[in-house]
Amino acid sequence: MNKRMKYVFTVAALGASVALSGCATTGQLEEVKAQLNAVQADANAAKSEAGSARAAANEAKDVANRALNTANEANARSIETETKIDRMFKRSMYK
Repeated sequence: MNKRMKYVFTVAALGASVALSGCATTGQLEEVKAQLNAVQADANAAKSEAGSARAAANEAKDVANRALNTANEANARSIETETKIDRMFKRSMYK
C-alpha cells in the first residue's frame, strides 16, 4: 500500500503542476514569435552597423597610415636638406 500511495501522490503532484502551470495560448505564442522577430531584426541591424563601423575604421586606418608615411618622407627630406646645408656652411667657413 505504501508504493501505491507514493504513486498516487506522484501522479497528483504532476497533475497539479500541469494544471497550475497552464498552457500557452495561440495569442501568447504569436506574441513570443513577434518579440523574437523584433530581436532578430535588432541583431541584424546591429550586425550591419558593426560592419559599417569596421569599414569606416579600416578606411581611417589607411588614411592615417598614408599620412604617417608622408610625414616620415618629409622628415627624411628635412634631415637630408639640413645635412646638405650644414656641409655647405662648413665649406664656406673653410674658404
